[in-house]
Amino acid sequence: MSYKKLHHDAFVLDSHCDTPLRLLDDANLGERGAEGHFDFIRMKEGGLDAAFFAIYTSNTLEPDTATRRALQMIARTYDAVEANSDKVAVALCAEDALDNREQGLMSVFLGMENGAPIQKDMSLLRLFYDMGVRYMTLTHAGNNEICDSCATKEKRWNGLSPFGIEVVKEMNRLGMLVDVSHISDAAFYDVLKYSVAPVVATHSCCRALSDHPRNLTDEMIIALAKNGGVIQINFYPPFLNKSYADIFWPLCEEFEAVEAKYKTDKAKYQEEYKAALGKLNAIKKPSYKEIVDHIDHVVKLVGASHVGIGSDFDGIEVTPEGMEGVNKLPLITQELKLRGYSDDDVKLILGENFLRLLD
Repeated sequence: MSYKKLHHDAFVLDSHCDTPLRLLDDANLGERGAEGHFDFIRMKEGGLDAAFFAIYTSNTLEPDTATRRALQMIARTYDAVEANSDKVAVALCAEDALDNREQGLMSVFLGMENGAPIQKDMSLLRLFYDMGVRYMTLTHAGNNEICDSCATKEKRWNGLSPFGIEVVKEMNRLGMLVDVSHISDAAFYDVLKYSVAPVVATHSCCRALSDHPRNLTDEMIIALAKNGGVIQINFYPPFLNKSYADIFWPLCEEFEAVEAKYKTDKAKYQEEYKAALGKLNAIKKPSYKEIVDHIDHVVKLVGASHVGIGSDFDGIEVTPEGMEGVNKLPLITQELKLRGYSDDDVKLILGENFLRLLD
C-alpha cells in the first residue's frame, strides 16, 4: 500500500496542539493562516482526523486567573468548532471521533495542560471534565498543588502531593487520562503507583536520544508501557536532538530577557521578539525524520503499541525541518514505511494507540 493511501486510511491523531492560545488572539482557524502551525484547512490537507487542543495555563498565574483563562480557551475552542461545523466537531470519546470521521468531519478533543485551574477544588476538576476535558497534564513549568515539575530545581512535594494523589484517583474515576508530560521523575513514578488506569505522556521524547528532563528515560518508557500507556512524541527540535539543544537553549535566554525588558511596551516587545526568533531560525534544525528516530527508539524498547505523535504545534517556537505545519504529517507515514514498518503498526502509531485509551 502506498504511504499516501495508508495515511488516508489510518485514523491519525495528534494528542497535543496549543492552538487555543492563538484563539485568544482571535485566530480564524477556518482560513489558511500565515502564522501558526495549525488551522482546519491544513488539518484536512495533513490527513489529521483528530487533534487535542491543549488548554494551557502558566504556573505564574494566580489561581483564579488560571481558572478564568482556562474557561476562556475552552469557550473560544467551542466557538471555533461551531464556526466551522462543516469541517469539524467536538469529540468526547473514541466513538465520537470515529462517528465524526464517518460523517466527513475532523474531531477536536480537549486536554488541559497544567492542573492549576482546578486550584484545590475537586469540584472544578469534575466541572472541566463535564466541559469536555479528557486529559490533564498535572503541572507545567513549575511546582503546583498537585505535584512537582521537571523544570524546577527545588521540589515542593518530592513527587505527588497528598492532594495530587486524590486528583489521580478522581481522574481515574471520571475517565480522564493522566498526562505525565512536564512532571518530575518522582511524580511520574507516583502516578504509576496510584493510577489504576493507563497513563499518557501526550508530548514527550526519549531522554536516551536527547538528554533533557522533559523527556522520558528508557526505564520510564518501559514502566509506562507496563501500565498500558502511550508516549506521544513531541516535535520540538531541542527535545529531539541534543546537539541542536546545546545551541538552542542559550539563545532562549534572549527571549526571557526581551520579555522582562519590554513587558509594558508591546510594540517593542514584538520587534525584539522577532529578532530573537530570527536567530533561532538561523540554526540548522533537525529533520522531521528525527521524530521517527524517537518512535524507533520506543518501538525497540516496548513495541509499536505504546507510541504515537503529540506535535506541540502552536506551542513551540521552531519545528523540525520539513515539518512546518500540520499539513506535513503524511511525511511521517512515508518515513515509517521507508523504515520497514508494517501497515498495521503504522496505524497503531498514527492514532490507534491513543484512541484505545479513549474508549
